[in-house]
Amino acid sequence: MYAVDRIYNHYYAAMTGRMQFTNPDPRSGDGSLDILNLKSADTGTYQCKVKKAPGVQSQKIQLTVLVKPARTKCSIEGSQEIGKDVILKCASQEGSPLLSYDWRRVSGTQELPATSMLNKNTGELLLKNASQDYSGTYNCVASNRVGTDECSVELNVTPPINTAGIIAGAIIGTLLGLCVLGFLIFCCCKKHREKKYEKEVHHDIREDVPPPKSRSSTARSYIGSNRSSLGSMSPSNMEGYSKTPYSQVPSEDFERAPAQNPTFAPSKVAAPNLSRMGAVPVMIPAQSKDGSIV
Repeated sequence: MYAVDRIYNHYYAAMTGRMQFTNPDPRSGDGSLDILNLKSADTGTYQCKVKKAPGVQSQKIQLTVLVKPARTKCSIEGSQEIGKDVILKCASQEGSPLLSYDWRRVSGTQELPATSMLNKNTGELLLKNASQDYSGTYNCVASNRVGTDECSVELNVTPPINTAGIIAGAIIGTLLGLCVLGFLIFCCCKKHREKKYEKEVHHDIREDVPPPKSRSSTARSYIGSNRSSLGSMSPSNMEGYSKTPYSQVPSEDFERAPAQNPTFAPSKVAAPNLSRMGAVPVMIPAQSKDGSIV
């Protein structure tokens, strides 16, 4: 601003030191302005106002700062397999509109494939039904009115992956893993059941099995029962027989009789001897081989 023969340039801190009047003496009527070291932030609307008695006039102007493309990056979108569609992308991080993009091939035939489709405004290059002949290095150039920038990308078209084999292998591997896991679980369960059965058998007390009987105790009980039956005979049954002193009975036969089998052999003592001994003839029950009384 110029007023009363003085220049003021401290109103816009962002442009301090970069703005000045073209004519050092604006009193001559030239109010042109120079902006040094132009930046993209300087884009905007500027107004020139002239006040002189008896009136005031002003004029506006639009300033657009152009920035050349910069930090341009290339990338590949899609599967790089034979028969697939591939998109080559190109984009600049900086640059004033309108930006224009152009692709070219820098290897092989240096010509874009016949099926390629280029969009100059977005920077996308579509390669339809890609083949191995499409492999190579591609270069993208971004440009506007003030400059250019470029980047490159390597395209490598490969045969399709055998997905069927991969899926079959994965399924077989999964089944084998499940079989091994099931076998391990079965072995663990079987071992656990065996240990549990051993513990139960070791600590089991069988209450339904009777204790074994001794043959000697059976014989003694049988002989005792016979003696009790003989001792229970009344004196009236003994009247018809003559009494013989016990001393006349051979001690050998008397002592040996209880140790033998409860079955008394009649050939050892005859009837006359029994009458001389004062005994009463009785029927002695016999025992069969299986232990039953006959």
